[in-house]
Amino acid sequence: MVDAIKERRWSDLELTPREYALCHVADKLSATPTRMTEADWQPLRDVGFDDEGCLEVAHVIGIFNYLTRMADGLGLLLDPETETAGETGEALRRPGE
Repeated sequence: MVDAIKERRWSDLELTPREYALCHVADKLSATPTRMTEADWQPLRDVGFDDEGCLEVAHVIGIFNYLTRMADGLGLLLDPETETAGETGEALRRPGE
């Protein structure tokens, strides 16, 4: 699953229409935000998002982009458990799970 996300192969994943729409919007808004058009938001509208919902999606995408850029720019390193999860695709577990 992680490889499919990294390689933008959404169709290889078993996603709901809502998840599929979110992936496409997040990808374009992250990679080429100045090329976003009204049509790029249509997949979200098709699954029930209104203007407020689209704005919230944009905020969440923007925050994640900001945080990862800050971490990368400051040279922060992942802890060993997170690094392993990223390499193996296995989800992190809370202690005791």
